[in-house]
Amino acid sequence: MELLYSIFTFISVSLLFLFLSFSFLTLRIFIGKSIKDPSCPPVKGTVFNQLFYFSKLYDHQTKVATKCSTFRLLAPDLSEVYTTDPRNIEHILKTRFNNYSKGQYNQEIVTDLLGHGIFAVDGEKWRQQRKLASFEFSTRVLRDFSCSVFRRNAEKLVRAVSEFSVSDRVFDMQDLLMRCTLDSIFKVGFGVELNCLEGSNKEGSAFMKAFDESNALTYWRFVDPFWKLKRYFNVGCEAALKKNIKVIDDFVDQLIKNKRKLLAKQQDCNDKEDILSRFLMESKKDPEKMNDRYLRDIILNFMIAGKDTSANTLSWFFYMLCKNPVVQEKVAQEIRDVVGGKANEAGVEDFIENLTDAALEQMHYLHAALTETLRLYPAVPLDGRCSDIDDVLPDGFKVKKGDGVYYMAYAMGRMPHIWGEDAEDFRPERWLINETFQPESPFKFVAFHAGPRICLGKDFAYRQMKILSIALLGFFRLKLADETKKVTYRTMFTLHINGDLPLCAISRTAS
Repeated sequence: MELLYSIFTFISVSLLFLFLSFSFLTLRIFIGKSIKDPSCPPVKGTVFNQLFYFSKLYDHQTKVATKCSTFRLLAPDLSEVYTTDPRNIEHILKTRFNNYSKGQYNQEIVTDLLGHGIFAVDGEKWRQQRKLASFEFSTRVLRDFSCSVFRRNAEKLVRAVSEFSVSDRVFDMQDLLMRCTLDSIFKVGFGVELNCLEGSNKEGSAFMKAFDESNALTYWRFVDPFWKLKRYFNVGCEAALKKNIKVIDDFVDQLIKNKRKLLAKQQDCNDKEDILSRFLMESKKDPEKMNDRYLRDIILNFMIAGKDTSANTLSWFFYMLCKNPVVQEKVAQEIRDVVGGKANEAGVEDFIENLTDAALEQMHYLHAALTETLRLYPAVPLDGRCSDIDDVLPDGFKVKKGDGVYYMAYAMGRMPHIWGEDAEDFRPERWLINETFQPESPFKFVAFHAGPRICLGKDFAYRQMKILSIALLGFFRLKLADETKKVTYRTMFTLHINGDLPLCAISRTAS
C-alpha cells in the first residue's frame, strides 16, 4: 500500500511539474508580445508550431507568406519576424546593416558545428575573415587553380556517369555531385586530394556523411525546445550530433597538422594555391589568435559554402532539366554552339579543356537556367538577422530589440507579387533579354545573400556549376529513373534533396 502511495505521489508531482512548466512557458511566449497591436507583424503561431510542419517547413512558410508577406512567430523570449518583402530585406542587410547581427540565439545554436567561422560571427571577427577571404577570392592564382580543379573533376564525373550509361544502370546523381564538389573544395580550399568521387577514401566519405548529418541535427535545434537539456545529458539527437562532430574534428585536425608539416618543407614557396595554405601563412602573424581551432572553423564554413551549395543546386538543376526536357535540349544546343562539335567519350579531356572562361561567359541560357533553379531552390532557403535595436521596417511593421528578422528565400521564389503569376514555373527565359542574361536586384533574388555580407564565392560557384553542367550535358541526355517518384527536400541549413536522385544517362553519341 505504501509503495502504491509513493508511485501515486511521484506521478502527481511529475504531472504538476509538467503542468507548471507548460504554464510558465505559455506565459513567457504570450505575455508582452503586443499580439493585437496592428503596428506589429501579425502573429501566425509560435516557433513550436514549426515542429508539426518540419519536414515541409519551407512550403508551410510559403503558404503563410502568400497571405501575409510579413508575419510573426512567438518564442519564449522574443518574436521571430518572417518576411518576403524585398524592401525589408534591403533594410536589414544593407540600409541598417550595423543594427542587425547574427544574434546570440542563432550563434548558440550553430557554434558547435560552425564555431567562430565567417557564417556564425559578427563584428571584428567577421571583418577579419571577410577581408582575408575577399583577397583570396580575387587572386588570379586561385581563379586559375580552381578552374583547373573543376575541369579535372568534371572529367572524372563524366567517366563515372559513362560507366552507368554503358551498362544501362540507374545512379544517384546527388551522391555523385556531393562527392565531386567535396573533392573540388578540398583541393581548392585545402590542397588535398580526397578522391571521394572514385570511392577510394573511406575517411573522406565518413567525413562527408558526418558533416551532412551534423548540418541536419544542428538545424533541428531551431524547433526543439529541449535541445540544451538533451545536450547536457548527452542523449537523443544531441548525442548523435556530438558523435558526428567528433568525426569532423578529428578529420580536420589531422588535415591541419598534415598541411603544417607540408608547408614547413616548402618555406621557400610563397605562391600558395589553396586557401588553407594562405590562411596558415597569415596565421604566423598572430598564432595565438589564429590557432588550429580558428582554422578548423574557417575550413567548415568553407565546406558548407563550397560543397553543399553547388552540389545541392546542381542536383535540383538536373532534376528540373529532367522535368523540363525542352529546357535540357536548349542548354545542350547552346553547348554545341559555343564549344563546338559533338562530344564523344574519346574526346572527354579535349572537350573539357575547351571550357575556358571565355566559353563560360557566352553561356547565357545555361546561366539563366542555373539562376532559375536557384530562384526556386535556393541553396540557403531561410536566413536572417537579429535586431540590436527597436526598429520599424519599410513595410511599416515594428520589430523590438532582440527579435529575429528572417527572409524566406524559398518562399520568395514562389511569390506572384515578386515574380509574376508564373512564379512557380521553371522558366529560364525570364532572365534573358535579347538572349542576354540580365540580373535582378539581390534583395529580390537573395540566393547569394546581399549587402556587405553578399557571397564572396558567387562567381566561384557559377564557374564550378557551369563546368560540371556542360561536361555532363555535352555527353549525356539525362532522365529520371522513375517519373512518378516525388522529389522533395530535407529540412536543414542547405536545401538538400531528401534521399537520392535516381537518374539514367543516355549517351548523346548514340542518340
